[in-house]
Amino acid sequence: MARRGGYRYNTPMDLPEIPRRATRSVTVGGVIIGGGAPVSVQTMTNTPTAHAEATGAQIDRLARGGADLVRVAVPTRADTAALGRIVAEAPVPIIADVHFHVERALEAIAAGAAKIRLNPGNISDRDQVRRVIDAAAEAGTAIRVGVNEGSVVERTAGARRRSDLARPLADLMVDKLAEHVALFEAAGFENLVLAAKSHDAYTCVVAARLIAERWDYPLHLGVTHAGLPETAAIRSAAAVGALLCEGIGETIRLSYAGDPLAEVRAAVELLCSLRLRARRGVDLVACPTCGRLQMDLGPMVEKVRAELADIEAPLTVAMMGCVVNGPGEADNADVAICAGKGKAVLYRRGQRVRTVAADQIVSAVVSEARRLAGEQ
Repeated sequence: MARRGGYRYNTPMDLPEIPRRATRSVTVGGVIIGGGAPVSVQTMTNTPTAHAEATGAQIDRLARGGADLVRVAVPTRADTAALGRIVAEAPVPIIADVHFHVERALEAIAAGAAKIRLNPGNISDRDQVRRVIDAAAEAGTAIRVGVNEGSVVERTAGARRRSDLARPLADLMVDKLAEHVALFEAAGFENLVLAAKSHDAYTCVVAARLIAERWDYPLHLGVTHAGLPETAAIRSAAAVGALLCEGIGETIRLSYAGDPLAEVRAAVELLCSLRLRARRGVDLVACPTCGRLQMDLGPMVEKVRAELADIEAPLTVAMMGCVVNGPGEADNADVAICAGKGKAVLYRRGQRVRTVAADQIVSAVVSEARRLAGEQ
């Protein structure tokens, strides 16, 4: 039986896959989106793009964390001026995030951005949009055409209201998106990725389903301005996870306030959990903890995770706090402990190895995991 992480699990390739919807493919640098390609992970830097060195360092960090594509903001000429260096040095394709300013889009394309994010609703002059389309077509640059909830909201002097309260927001977003797609198709440009986002998970699900029914362009999934990680993780998993399970979505971004590396790690975990990406490194399983525990297991789990973070070999490590679920998890893990009062039983691939004292649990698990990783 093939290995996934734990020695008794199959790899994703050995198991029935979630059926994917058929889409055309779009090439973004060296990454293919759609057309049956693996679902890709995107994120966005939070450094000023004009600070090329800092932005490049963050891109490197995000790529090591699992990002396939990284987007950068280019609101100023200084940002696009730095973009050429960033693109040349980046380990992954770079996407330029453009709003309002056509010149920034044109400069980003000239600087070598593999893709630009564009909301034509922010640009009133359609001739200017056509300039961007023509430049992207000549350069082979992909474009993500997207609408957010704010794209279908009217703003008055002191009020903010939806443009048509009698219709669902998702319908309005998709109608607006259709206007934009028609503009690109009229120009013969089909190197498109589509998106419609809201901060509301349910709205995102409904909108994505409507898009998937209407077009065969690849679909970018995400819940926009989802908040801090503790809320954003739930909202994003609810919407993005549900859609991926339906075979909808070819590239994803989980939007968190704060360090973008956290959203990359969460996105990778989501794909691994749905067996849409092979897990790299240690899959750490830990019991939920309850009144049966006779030692403080949480800090031990954190220490093990930190000490095994550099391992890339697929391993499953289980940290269990009692005999209810412990033996079962130990049977399915590469390395496991089943803890009791002041001590724990150490297992290697289902076989009991020895009993270790509480203060030796972390070192024993780490040592055993590293030994097994070295054998692969």
